[in-house]
Amino acid sequence: MIKIGEVLVSDDIAKVEFVCHLEKCKGACCVEGDLGAPLEKDELSIMEEIQDQVKPYLTPDGLKSIEEQGPYILDEDGDFSTPTIEGRECAYAHYDKLGVLKCGIEQAYLDGKISYRKPISCHLYPIRITKKKNFEAVNYHEWSICSAACSYGKSLQVPLYKFLKDPLVRKYGQDWYDELVSKIEKPVQAK
Repeated sequence: MIKIGEVLVSDDIAKVEFVCHLEKCKGACCVEGDLGAPLEKDELSIMEEIQDQVKPYLTPDGLKSIEEQGPYILDEDGDFSTPTIEGRECAYAHYDKLGVLKCGIEQAYLDGKISYRKPISCHLYPIRITKKKNFEAVNYHEWSICSAACSYGKSLQVPLYKFLKDPLVRKYGQDWYDELVSKIEKPVQAK
């Protein structure tokens, strides 16, 4: 474990090599699982505010799901997440011409329509953050749907903390990220 402030980072973040390979997985993380993307409480008002700008990027089924469920849902554990289409893909996802699931929120961001990129949980994936009373735990979520990303990352020799630099900086700040890199890459002291 690496401790930076009140954040505990799993050693896997430094050891696992990973680069998303959408051509192989087709965006499976946007459709697999029990719920939509986890949302932090400070993202709820943003999800409400961006609806008009994001609508053109969504499918008719996605729009219908949001209309029926709202821009986010509260699950039985008391956590918020994006709504899904009939319990499958995220309501904010759409398929591109190659059959890859892409984020409508992120596309609106890339087109300059909104300043919010996408839920931080999506941006950080396959990192998952668990909030405890006095700290946050940053862990690698190993999932078979990402096996191509692990192989690709290994072939390129890109560790997870480098692949996810931008979302880690977005979440915790540049100083925090610099300290993480320093602790991971520090030379081993001779005895």
